[in-house]
Amino acid sequence: MSSVHTQPVMLTAHPSTPSGAVHSLGVQLRTEEPGLLVFQYVLDADMSRVRVPPSGAGVWADALWKSTCFEAFVAPADGPGYHEFNFSPSLDWAIYRFTAYREGMSPAEIGGAPDISVRRGVDGLELRSAVHLGDLAALRDAGHWRIALAAVIEDENGGLSYWALRHPPGKPDFHHPNGFALEVARP
Repeated sequence: MSSVHTQPVMLTAHPSTPSGAVHSLGVQLRTEEPGLLVFQYVLDADMSRVRVPPSGAGVWADALWKSTCFEAFVAPADGPGYHEFNFSPSLDWAIYRFTAYREGMSPAEIGGAPDISVRRGVDGLELRSAVHLGDLAALRDAGHWRIALAAVIEDENGGLSYWALRHPPGKPDFHHPNGFALEVARP
């Protein structure tokens, strides 16, 4: 059985939104079984200076990016459209489908919620999310994926910093095609 297992990659803050509270933010992507895509985010930060939503019910919720939130954008390498995954440390989540760059946004039809777990400490936070791709045919059937990894970190004053594997020119934009910097073969 083949599997996706990427080396950890480091996200960087957008130059216009630095954060003195964050020391580093890494992500690792892997599959643990066919059709199960796992994202592991590791935030090294002074957590007394980072706002983290309180633990919740782990339900679908909109606008999670308005606070600390970990994100991934996954597109079939040979097709249009992409999916946006939002994972909150509150355990809430959202998955959206886009037909093209910032077009045709709709909640994605998915059979079950992502499995999200969070470990918090004074010097950081780890969030792991496992997503079953079975109901996302465009991703399930693709031979390769293009992936953008990102996060929004809220500081103690309510300011937001935007973190990504690659930032396009201009203002922060996680949806921009230049941000899809990681390409992996589907197992």
